[in-house]
Amino acid sequence: MKITVINGQNHKGNTHFVAHRLIDNITCEKEVEEFFLPRDLDHFCTGCYSCLEGRERCPFHEEKDRIERSMLESDLIIFATPNYCMMPSAPMKAFLDLSFTNWMSHKPHECMFSKRAVVISTAAGAGAKKAAKLVAVNLRNWGIPYIKTFGISVNATDWDTAPEKKRRKMERSMSSLGRSLSKERGVRVGIRTRMMFMVFRGMQKAGWGASPSERAYWEGNGWLDGARPWKK
Repeated sequence: MKITVINGQNHKGNTHFVAHRLIDNITCEKEVEEFFLPRDLDHFCTGCYSCLEGRERCPFHEEKDRIERSMLESDLIIFATPNYCMMPSAPMKAFLDLSFTNWMSHKPHECMFSKRAVVISTAAGAGAKKAAKLVAVNLRNWGIPYIKTFGISVNATDWDTAPEKKRRKMERSMSSLGRSLSKERGVRVGIRTRMMFMVFRGMQKAGWGASPSERAYWEGNGWLDGARPWKK
């Protein structure tokens, strides 16, 4: 199993710790590639729309492409972001902004419809679950059909001083999720993802996309005819 981990901060804090407890509980043979934001992508989207004409036209393509290629080659993508002010971290939000071309309304990657993703967030107080869900919204719009979120209030700045009850809860959750992810099985694309796809297909077919290149992209994949990204 190829796993890509995208950390929403540079240091290895509580969220990084939980993500690696999950990886430790995945028992199948695995290869892990890890990125830290903003170290590996220190830019904000400028709103130039160049990526709508071609992903390679993004002014930050070289750095962004390293992360994107890893995701495309992975079976599982883990997004690990601390909760900052009831939201994902700014570097994680910047990465998602720079990846908006991947949304189904634009130019989704076909392989995303067969991937699994986990979003992990921690907080000293409240907001971790909300931060994780906000990242998950983006991934759902990428077409990823299997998304699990885990948010937990640590009530401490590190796991060594976290309440025993919190530590036990995290260990149980990561053990259970790790066992589930270890099983080799296909990913089922549910009705929600299919309906979203068909809505955006109708939009592209009607010429309501953001760029003529988007329609060409959909036509090239055969999606305006009978092909569907989850059938391959």
